[in-house]
Amino acid sequence: MRDHPRKPRRPGADTHSDVWIGRATNRAQWVLAAAGAACLALGVQLAVTSHWTSGVAPLLMAVIGCVAAGLLMLFGTLAFVNVAVKVDGDALEVRCGHMGIPRRRILLTQVVGAEFVAQVNPRQWGGWGYRWRPEQGTAVVVRRGEGLVLRLGDGRTFTITVDDAETGVRFIRERLHLSTSGASAGA
Repeated sequence: MRDHPRKPRRPGADTHSDVWIGRATNRAQWVLAAAGAACLALGVQLAVTSHWTSGVAPLLMAVIGCVAAGLLMLFGTLAFVNVAVKVDGDALEVRCGHMGIPRRRILLTQVVGAEFVAQVNPRQWGGWGYRWRPEQGTAVVVRRGEGLVLRLGDGRTFTITVDDAETGVRFIRERLHLSTSGASAGA
């Protein structure tokens, strides 16, 4: 499965390629996921092995608290450990985490421009994850580093942290040029 042809990702690659795929991973979030798993395990252990003399209510509150905190940490971090971006002739699709959720699909007909950003910092977006800020737009931030910014026709922006973003921007710009020249040729 890892032996895919990588031509669409290389600078100067075949410009007639149909698809560009970019990915980004944040290994530091695995530490937070492990902490969530530990909280979950603690909750299960408390439920199974505890003999609290204080009563059932404190035990139940401790178990529910540990399990809830563990699940929130575990799934909240695993959803944004990685991101995959796929651009074809029609749309850009973003999938987060191992299950591909949350997911967003943006038609290239809605895109008016694409820009490369050398440094996207999670702090400027308020942390990791799927973010929205009124003054900045929407973003999928899984790590610090390079990213691409789409300018949409309605004035909004969509930022994604992804490896090899510069090649992705070139690929999107080529598709935008092809779609605008094709539309004017048919008119």
